[in-house]
Amino acid sequence: MAVLMKKNLVRIMLVIVSIAHSGSALANGQVEQLGNTSPNRILFVGNSYFYYNDSLHNHVRRMVAEKFPERSKLAVYKSATIGGSKLSHHNLDHLLDSKNIGVENNFELVILQGGSSESLSETSRRAFYSQVKEKVKKIRAKGGEAALYMTHAYVKPHKAYDPKMINHIKDTYLKAGNDNSVLVIPVGLAFARAYEQQPGLKLHKAFDGTHPSLLGTYLASCVVFASIFNTSPVGLDYDYFDVISDQDKMFLQRIAEDTVNEFFGHKKTR
Repeated sequence: MAVLMKKNLVRIMLVIVSIAHSGSALANGQVEQLGNTSPNRILFVGNSYFYYNDSLHNHVRRMVAEKFPERSKLAVYKSATIGGSKLSHHNLDHLLDSKNIGVENNFELVILQGGSSESLSETSRRAFYSQVKEKVKKIRAKGGEAALYMTHAYVKPHKAYDPKMINHIKDTYLKAGNDNSVLVIPVGLAFARAYEQQPGLKLHKAFDGTHPSLLGTYLASCVVFASIFNTSPVGLDYDYFDVISDQDKMFLQRIAEDTVNEFFGHKKTR
């Protein structure tokens, strides 16, 4: 009897350790990273969070051109956005046939951004998970990789402002990323970190508390850059043609670096 109880105790302990390890992995964002850390053909699929402020893909492209000038002639970045859209609103079949949007060869990476409210209810989360699974399968069938762009939370004066919103977003994107073995780009966590360190910073448009300001888009671009290319944005000269101050530039670059390093458990990449 004592031997049996000992065996059962060992089994229970193993289960507890397994659960704890899984929870830790999820909390730390330990999802798969990209197989190709130097993609040249990238498609951004999302909504106004992408197209505000001269479009996020343009900022990322300029950062890449500065850091990797040898790639600039090979880089083809496209952004397909629908205002207020969820993942289900996008005709990915049309977009993945890249010639439909002027790209000769298939995309190597497709970055998917869900609607800002898709993490806020069980019903919308289930729909989001289903859409991610379906779209990742289609992307892979075309020979590409997928990544999920973790959105930022609302701030005041948005009517749905909730200080805990970022936790729902994080959990939703981490589950979708882990379930489908795809990279998650922790933009929302970078916004939260920046606000913790500089509460007076304006990363959102003041009139609605949801859309990114230029500084918000710059921070998001730094996070995308660091996550995809496994390279720190710290030290980049790019400042949107002298619009962003050196102080803000350096702060946001460091926030992006620290967020990505913590999220993936990286050492310093610079």
